[in-house]
Amino acid sequence: MNPAISPLCVITDTAIQSRFSHIELANATLKAGAKLIQFRDKQLDDSQFLRIAKELRALCQTYDAKLIINDRVKIALQCNAYGVHLGQGDMPIQTARKCFGPNKVIGASASSLQEAKQAYEDGASYIGFGHIFPTSTKHKPMPALGLEMITAVKTTIPIPVMAIGGITKQNVSDVLNAGADSVAVVSAICSAENPEHETRAFLEVMSAFG
Repeated sequence: MNPAISPLCVITDTAIQSRFSHIELANATLKAGAKLIQFRDKQLDDSQFLRIAKELRALCQTYDAKLIINDRVKIALQCNAYGVHLGQGDMPIQTARKCFGPNKVIGASASSLQEAKQAYEDGASYIGFGHIFPTSTKHKPMPALGLEMITAVKTTIPIPVMAIGGITKQNVSDVLNAGADSVAVVSAICSAENPEHETRAFLEVMSAFG
């Protein structure tokens, strides 16, 4: 499956900030026009995670948007999410595909050309590629990959590439010009004084790319 991935994916995060809940962040960004939310929280147990995931799914339906669940394949199935996003240490893509069937979206994180190729060969629907710029959202032992690597991945694999890591409204045009189909944003929106306003600002810049 080669899905049409929304140009902006907002990853809700309550670890880097505590002013807004996952629901509040999603509501603000969806109200601003975002059409893809990724729910990621490593601290919640499955019952808490499922409860919030169901609320997010309902909220996304209200705004005609889509929900991606990070890591937890079972919960993605339980709440009928659009898809799941898997890191290098999560469930193998081929195993997730057996759970999901052919029509659900499976994103896969990659931080090298080889990882991106492998994820494509294993059946990923899109690649979450990064980190492109330095980021404080997660501890990253390796240096930022830079814009050139986006171009390298795009010319190598035929599925959508979602760039992540240190992306702001100031550099998002460079990321899209390098070939990214989409960008995933965490801190620039979640930690903003006004996440709704910041989402609108992102979308305004990105509108020039169609």
